[in-house]
Amino acid sequence: MKPNNRQLFLLHQAQTSEFPLLLEIVSAQGNYLIDVAGKKYLDLISGISVSHLGHGNEAVKRAVMHQMDAHMHVMVYGEFVQSPQTKLAEKLTSLLPPTLDAVYFLNSGAEATDVALKLAKRVTGKFEILACKKSYHGSTHAALSLNSEEEYQQAYRPLLPGVDFIEFNNLDSLALITHKTACVIVEVIRGEGGYIPADIEFLSQLREKCNQHCCLLIFDEIQSGMGKTGKMFAFEHYSILPDILLLGKALGAGMPIGAVVSSKAMMSSFSHHPILGHITTFGGHPVVCAAALAGIEELLRLDLIKEVAKKEMLFRENLPHQAIQKIDGMGLMLAVQLDSFENTIKVIQYAIEGGLISDWFLFATNKIRISPPLTITEDEIMLASKILLMAIEKVYGVSV
Repeated sequence: MKPNNRQLFLLHQAQTSEFPLLLEIVSAQGNYLIDVAGKKYLDLISGISVSHLGHGNEAVKRAVMHQMDAHMHVMVYGEFVQSPQTKLAEKLTSLLPPTLDAVYFLNSGAEATDVALKLAKRVTGKFEILACKKSYHGSTHAALSLNSEEEYQQAYRPLLPGVDFIEFNNLDSLALITHKTACVIVEVIRGEGGYIPADIEFLSQLREKCNQHCCLLIFDEIQSGMGKTGKMFAFEHYSILPDILLLGKALGAGMPIGAVVSSKAMMSSFSHHPILGHITTFGGHPVVCAAALAGIEELLRLDLIKEVAKKEMLFRENLPHQAIQKIDGMGLMLAVQLDSFENTIKVIQYAIEGGLISDWFLFATNKIRISPPLTITEDEIMLASKILLMAIEKVYGVSV
């Protein structure tokens, strides 16, 4: 008998865990995923903060098809003038402060992290790096070096030297920043740490310390960018500027992309001594850039960001339950805290049975992720809340 897709998946695809969800999704439309049996699932996590416009946006699809008709890959990044890259860079920088006026397009957020570390070393001539404990910047070798958790590092040593860790939102830990520090990388909204926003005083003193010691401040907005918090970029809530900004995930509107944004002066250091300071074959792929540009234009045209705060409040108001300890986060990056990883997994499984896709966090395993497409409707928020509460009641045996 010929093996089915699930069997082939397990036989021939490398696995990231011993317990994949194994949902066989055959189509996706709007805010829903549809499996092989025709069952619909409301997508509460948008592919881990990727599909912020929902699935199958017509303008994005048209842009992809138009660019495919024109050309796909023609040359490695940075050699040819390619309209999708140029227009996307122009649009992106028009949304940012004047000091962030040059973009390097890459294939993923993790690659963007790696490039940002290279840039910081190149510009400062220093190599010591500070990251925050229990933060996630990717799983490539350099990005993994910024992971404070031994569980994830132990099998891959030796990692990048010169890395140390500060405590997120802890002012005392900023004393670790010295004249030897090349850069400090921080998430404005902690992603895998359970959607914890940075304190204004923490970011303010962090910026001051970086200025004092001539080191670069890197904001990782790979998860929090593109409207998820009620601003186009989360750092806009704080009026504190980074030297380097990292983007990815939702930037590609469903296509794979990463971006490092900095000043033209700093970014130009990749062009000499040595030349080709960073090169990539597929970074800035024209089809991906066309999708990303259409995604930004759709985000602005639909004016989705202005509804984020209201949708956040709907979730908060419609998730009353004594088993919920608290709800962290900002905008449509919310984390529902329960008492244990075991019960969180059970709730997620019951929610899936009820037609709702959710997930947990790497470093906050007792939290349920709420990061839906920005296109989620008020009725869908009510439905998602109802399914989550039903799942919680099944696990804890108590009602609202």
